[in-house]
Amino acid sequence: MNYQLAVIGGGHAGVEAALAAARLGIKTVLFCLSLDTIANMPCNPCIGGSAKGQLVSEIDALGGEMGKAADSTFIQSRMLNKGKGPAVHALRVQSDRVKYHTYMKSALEAQENLDVKQGEITEIITDNNKVTAVKTRTGIVYAVNAVIIATGTYLGGRIHIGELNYQSGPDNVMPALLLTKCLEEKGVSLRRFKTGTPARVHRKSIDFAAMEVQHGDEPITPFAFDNDEKLENKAVCYVTYTNAATHEVILSNLHRSPLYAGRIEGVGPRYCPSIEDKIVRFKDKERHQLFVEPMGLDTDEFYLQGMSSSLPEEVQLQFLRTIKGLEQVEIMRPAYAIEYDCVDPLELYATLEFKKIRGLFGAGQFNGTSGYEEAAAQGLIAGINAAKYCQNKEMLVLSRDSSYIGTLIDDLVTKGCIEPYRMMTGRSEYRLLLRQDNAPERLAGIGHDVGLLPEKRYTYFLRMDREINDELQRISKTTLKPTDELNAALESCGTTPVSTGVRFTELLKRPQTDYETLIKFDENAPQLPRKLTDKLEIRVKYEGYIQAQTVKVEQMRKLEQRPLPTDIDYREIKGLRLEAQEKLNKYKPLNIGQASRISGVNPADITVLLLLTEDKS
Repeated sequence: MNYQLAVIGGGHAGVEAALAAARLGIKTVLFCLSLDTIANMPCNPCIGGSAKGQLVSEIDALGGEMGKAADSTFIQSRMLNKGKGPAVHALRVQSDRVKYHTYMKSALEAQENLDVKQGEITEIITDNNKVTAVKTRTGIVYAVNAVIIATGTYLGGRIHIGELNYQSGPDNVMPALLLTKCLEEKGVSLRRFKTGTPARVHRKSIDFAAMEVQHGDEPITPFAFDNDEKLENKAVCYVTYTNAATHEVILSNLHRSPLYAGRIEGVGPRYCPSIEDKIVRFKDKERHQLFVEPMGLDTDEFYLQGMSSSLPEEVQLQFLRTIKGLEQVEIMRPAYAIEYDCVDPLELYATLEFKKIRGLFGAGQFNGTSGYEEAAAQGLIAGINAAKYCQNKEMLVLSRDSSYIGTLIDDLVTKGCIEPYRMMTGRSEYRLLLRQDNAPERLAGIGHDVGLLPEKRYTYFLRMDREINDELQRISKTTLKPTDELNAALESCGTTPVSTGVRFTELLKRPQTDYETLIKFDENAPQLPRKLTDKLEIRVKYEGYIQAQTVKVEQMRKLEQRPLPTDIDYREIKGLRLEAQEKLNKYKPLNIGQASRISGVNPADITVLLLLTEDKS
């Protein structure tokens, strides 16, 4: 049975990878352990969040599926951090878990050039360090040119609940146990990470009246840039808090936690710790926030975000019942920790292809990340590049200044990760340029050139961009007269009135004003949708900051354009410190910019490399 590409894993990375490659004309087969877990959300069924919302918008702008799926299946939508600057605005939606799975499974089944099969891949067959085939547990061999490993937390999965531990993937689905040995025999460096998920509880056992209500936004901002539908919230979420009694129960049972008893080998995520870890690490905090969120519209399961745990089930029930609104709570699925095998991402190029095995790519949690959005982003890039590999075309590498996706992958392959990697706005030095609102401006052209963003969607983007630029040009030449009505509006906004005519853009640059207020005093104003005027407003208000950051981008871009030979032995380069020689030989950076981001390579070493590249030029 012949295919060009095999994707191992049907989670968020595998789905995006398979769809991307098939849409680019590659005959693709996707293998998953169970068809019922395609695009599963074993943790919270939400898409987006801080920095993650930016990733989803970038996936959408490139022609991926996650944003459209989130728009189609959400039950509540909120834009986070609206009280802060636009660089950290991030969309987050609560999805219907079952509907999201159904949407993605249907998308895979309907896609041309793509077959979906239930089965476990136990061996990746290579010849002269080049992928040639994959083998299933039932013994069937599929000849392929390329493979993408997107095994999530299933590879070597082991669940921990108190003293109990057993081999399993998420939600008690069978794990993948045989592929690890194959990879190790091929010299792939694997390590153990761990993550966790909170308990799921029954709606009828929750006292919502005792909790804070968290409503969604009105109007709703979609993830898909061309989505003009009127979207509606269908559910509310709730907030409650732990207390001293909660903490006492957890601390008195800490010896029963597999994490503190030493039964868990894997390294957990620093930025998403278990509740027992939070209480130990942050002893000064009197309480911790807990979000109570529905799993869907057709189920009574609720998710307790912020309360992941690996304590025994009876202890989980005991500490949950100390929390306001959960005094009578009943657990439907206990919380658990899960360990799994993943690769050291330093073994990958920025294309996500393995350095030592041609045609082998990694994506998602297999590469050491956490989160659905990080996984989907990598899956999309791995799918694009596996397709290009099969077509003997130049692969796609997104730069740090172009996207959070570029930042994510660059961090992984140049810095590595010693714990599950989570994308945050603080990881990008260009976050004002990488806003959620301008993802199409940054990436739609790339998505279209690659062949993923359909012509209809690209044409929509071009029209939208033209309308914004036309209006920006118009208001930069428009003068608003100092009428009593205008001054009254300015004063009501908390800013000073004007005595002479003032350019529209100058008034809009004031922090207190907005386009919607000022446009009422412009007789020649066109009727533009809010999503366009919001983009325009950000461009005007932050023009100076954006220009300053653009200068830094150009400076770094010059370093990125200074290539380094991949066959060089840095031990022979005089002037480099010993640590720099070792790190550079290990990572083999492709250019000066990449070398500058390797831990252990300092500015003096970069000066030596600059001189080296000048000599080579």
